[in-house]
Amino acid sequence: MYTYQNLIEKCNAAIAAIEYPKSPQGLYEPIAYALSLGGKRIRPVFMLLSAQLFSKDAEAFMDAAVSIEMYHNYTLLHDDLMDNADVRRGKPTVHRRWDANTAILSGDAMLMEVYKRIFTAVTNQKALEVFLNTALEVCEGQQYDMNFESRMDVTLSEYFEMIRLKTGVLISCALKMGALMGGASEQDAQLLYDYGIQIGKAFQVQDDYLDVFGDTRTFGKAIGGDILEGKKTFLLIRALNKATATQKLQMLDWLENTNCDPQDKIDFITQLYEDLGIPADYELCMQECYDKADAILAQLQVPADAKAELKAFADKLMHRIN
Repeated sequence: MYTYQNLIEKCNAAIAAIEYPKSPQGLYEPIAYALSLGGKRIRPVFMLLSAQLFSKDAEAFMDAAVSIEMYHNYTLLHDDLMDNADVRRGKPTVHRRWDANTAILSGDAMLMEVYKRIFTAVTNQKALEVFLNTALEVCEGQQYDMNFESRMDVTLSEYFEMIRLKTGVLISCALKMGALMGGASEQDAQLLYDYGIQIGKAFQVQDDYLDVFGDTRTFGKAIGGDILEGKKTFLLIRALNKATATQKLQMLDWLENTNCDPQDKIDFITQLYEDLGIPADYELCMQECYDKADAILAQLQVPADAKAELKAFADKLMHRIN
């Protein structure tokens, strides 16, 4: 049985070994660049960890795992462009290093490559259906995120549904596909899907937190970007719910002010989060997600020692700093 660290190394090696057409260079070079930036390889590793719960040869599903990682990076190309983000994993985003048209077209080409690869690598029909449904749900999540930009009345329940679609379902998809390809029962595959939703929810809430309270040197992108973009994050929604009438008016004034110094805006909102105890609320939310995930994993009909590596990988993600 592979450790999650073994699988991260194997995924990185498989991604590095991908050969791209030499022409047109302007189409394929950005794809290679995006995939070379690294990352945690969360989705492919979860797929392989899930598969090895039910199969003795997890590495047999590496092509499917690489396809899932490629799909995730395709979404990032377009997401970064929509958010006008400058940095991804400490490096210029594709639309900054090249241009917006390149990010769109190379992203589209990457998606086509995903479909070519995944329909070759995955022969389990139910697993393919999970992927196709997920690809549409991710788009739905992104649309909700965009809709929320013009609203200041987004509720936490709306937010959690948005991150379920934008972040959670792809992690769940990787876990369920791995289980199905490995020979799991439908019940166990669904449990792993539900487990992934909680992990994905925790991961996105943590991302919201690190965007404000993280360290630029380790987080890999500018701190405070969500504040400047007016993103409806867990922190912002929770703060608006807890703020006094005066604090709420101050928040809205700062958030809607496009002429102020960006760092002043970040500093004010960050301090208000601290005054309102939002970091403690974040900790409680993270713990709740983790406890729910743990309870779901306990129901999985495989030996406890077999689940240990999956749990260890989730634990690592729950304590990340980037």
